[in-house]
Amino acid sequence: MSLITSPESILHIALDAMDRTADPRLRTLISSLTKHLHEFILENQLSESEFERALQFIVGLGQATGKNTNEVVLAADILGLSSLVSTMNNLDASGASFAALLGPFWRANAPICAWGDDISRTNLGGQAMEVRGCILDESGKPISGATVDVWQSSPLGFYENQDQSQDEMNLRGRFETNAEGKFFFKTIRPAGYPVPTNGPCGELLRAQDRHPNRPAHIHFMISKSGYKVLITQVFDGTDENLLSDPVFGVSEHLVGSFTRDAVTGVCHLIHNFVLQSGEMRFPAPPIP
Repeated sequence: MSLITSPESILHIALDAMDRTADPRLRTLISSLTKHLHEFILENQLSESEFERALQFIVGLGQATGKNTNEVVLAADILGLSSLVSTMNNLDASGASFAALLGPFWRANAPICAWGDDISRTNLGGQAMEVRGCILDESGKPISGATVDVWQSSPLGFYENQDQSQDEMNLRGRFETNAEGKFFFKTIRPAGYPVPTNGPCGELLRAQDRHPNRPAHIHFMISKSGYKVLITQVFDGTDENLLSDPVFGVSEHLVGSFTRDAVTGVCHLIHNFVLQSGEMRFPAPPIP
């Protein structure tokens, strides 16, 4: 290795040292990341105290991550990184549904439910809701036997892992589409909610004068062998925070019509999804 002759010279020395990385993709990614970080520090003339604060923020993300929260995922969300990766990797000119970020609250192995089951297993009050839809391939053909994994917040804006008053796996379930590619389940209307603000991410939002409130939505993860797993959300089109989602997750294609029946008072949502052909690969659960 060469010796340091200036601040700018450190980047070339570091890149030379990394050039022996055996995995070519890892070499490309780490070298590019290192280059951008060095350029960021030089461009902004980062002070030692600012650098120390940045490291404290990263350490704080790990310390604030636990059984029921994932502050690292939340940081990627509020910086728009999760939405960027999701959108970039799932754009499809042939009409597949828009993806949305996974978020920090998905849990694997939600209960397997029958057609029309109610995923509201704890009496929380709120407005009864019925959700229907159809899963299609890119030619418009219904996909039978697809798994529709759903999860949502309560009428007070809490996921069950955040709220001791809710039963285990409340407001979560997995449904299978019928021969016509259709699914149907009952639930209660979700509320919008604030992302966790008691850790470094909350501190950053306050420093940026940004509110933490996500618009109301239902999460969907749709899968079947031979198709890419679709991870998405459908948002309540009446929510006041649609245009200021702190995790930048709302696209116009994902705004749904949460319609209240004037006679029964039940809220209805009908939303269809189109899957892309590809590998069925599931994400790692952010929480157990």
